[in-house]
Amino acid sequence: MEGGVIVAEEEQYAIEMIGITKRFPGIVANDNVTLRLKKGEIHALLGENGAGKSTLMSVLFGLYQAEEGIIKKDGKEVHITDPNVANDLGIGMVHQHFKLVQCFTVLDNIILGVETTKHGFLQKEEARKKIEEAEEKYGLKVDLDAKVEDITVGMQQRTEILKMLYRQAEILIFDEPTAVLTPQEIDSLLTIIKNLRDGGKTIILITHKLEEIKKVADRCAILRRGKLIGVYDVATMDTKKMASLMVGHDISLSIDKAPAKFGKVILDVQDLHVENEDHFEVVGGVSFQIHAGEIFAIAGVSGNGQTEIADAVTGLLPAKSGKILLDGTDITDMDIRKRTRQGISYIPEDRQNVGLILDFALADDLALRNYYEEPFEQKQVLQKGTFNSFGDRLISKYDIRSANGNTTIVRSMSGGNQQKAIVGREIEQNAKLTIFVQPTRGLDIGAIDNIHRHILAERDRGKAVLLISLELDEVMQLADTIGVIYNGHIGKIAPAAEFTKEEVGEYMMGVRQ
Repeated sequence: MEGGVIVAEEEQYAIEMIGITKRFPGIVANDNVTLRLKKGEIHALLGENGAGKSTLMSVLFGLYQAEEGIIKKDGKEVHITDPNVANDLGIGMVHQHFKLVQCFTVLDNIILGVETTKHGFLQKEEARKKIEEAEEKYGLKVDLDAKVEDITVGMQQRTEILKMLYRQAEILIFDEPTAVLTPQEIDSLLTIIKNLRDGGKTIILITHKLEEIKKVADRCAILRRGKLIGVYDVATMDTKKMASLMVGHDISLSIDKAPAKFGKVILDVQDLHVENEDHFEVVGGVSFQIHAGEIFAIAGVSGNGQTEIADAVTGLLPAKSGKILLDGTDITDMDIRKRTRQGISYIPEDRQNVGLILDFALADDLALRNYYEEPFEQKQVLQKGTFNSFGDRLISKYDIRSANGNTTIVRSMSGGNQQKAIVGREIEQNAKLTIFVQPTRGLDIGAIDNIHRHILAERDRGKAVLLISLELDEVMQLADTIGVIYNGHIGKIAPAAEFTKEEVGEYMMGVRQ
């Protein structure tokens, strides 16, 4: 009933997911969840890592099949057996990691798989006209003839949205859409999402950024440990209440950071040049220093050389030229193990392919840095009791949630809990320098708060911290010093207090040099 008038379900709801239960071995990912989406609304989906958000949307998009429950579209029950069925029903998904062919043009990516042909020839002009109409209607301008590899991340995301619109999608699922965008691109995307709603589309927005929910969402569904806690009107709820409902207890949204106490120089990078695997120079003459007790953050849009700097410091990539000194020792040509023993810990950007062995038990992954040393190894025999006791301590200390404790296969854990495992393992090394690359990407607010406090604790113990993050709020909150990178060059290095958020964004986009 709305305003005293009874509204038929098929008129009121675009999508109904009723009593959805999805189980995996050892865990109920969705526990009798009912979610109803009104036509023409932006409906946010909020919850901790492992709360069941992505699973629920994967059921809606046909990637998983629920054991219990039904799905209705426009009041009629539907059976979504795979993503092609979802597309046919007008349900589209803009994935966090884009599904684009880099060497194709924007136009070719948009029409790929649903090309219009006549007598065996592609009818691109007809497609172009249709896409240009969508661009104009929703404020999605992008160069249709540019290759995807040559356009910004923000433009690639617009391409993904246009792909869904070209396929006549009426319900759009956005999975962490702002994770890799600059502040300016985020503002632009949020405007586009509102334009889509105003144009009659129904939007599902999965995000951990509460301020974004407040800016654009009409309602918010909160999941916790697989159960629906409730659906709330965003306009009447503050972010602190959202956060506490999500994690089940009160949580602070600000960080109390004591003034930094700089010590001696721990990392000294001098005129560093690095090439990628294709022998293309991606870091061109970078120099900076990090002191004991300092968080030095490199801010930049993905793909501007910041990850290669971290890989060069750790030894994963060789330096083409320049020097890297750790606590006064030249480590430029050292192998990886020697560097780590010299005092480097590394939380990599790609947690699954670089940070973990996914088919190992959790205890084994947590011991990867120490397994060849006593007490983990004695007389060349691995001590499983030591593995398990060490694992138990880290699971408790870093709140690593797993179905079967130490014996849990890491592949079965949520991405957020995989990340907690790496952070815990690396911090426990008590290194001189800890490198965090995208340490909170895709994590919920509770996990982010936990990891931020560990990063600050490292600094306050007198460790040097190199933070590489695409999250500008994270950089501004944590950093003592910021270096902004663009096209392989650090344009400005200054104390964090001397930067504004907008200024950092302009350096990230190359507007300022």
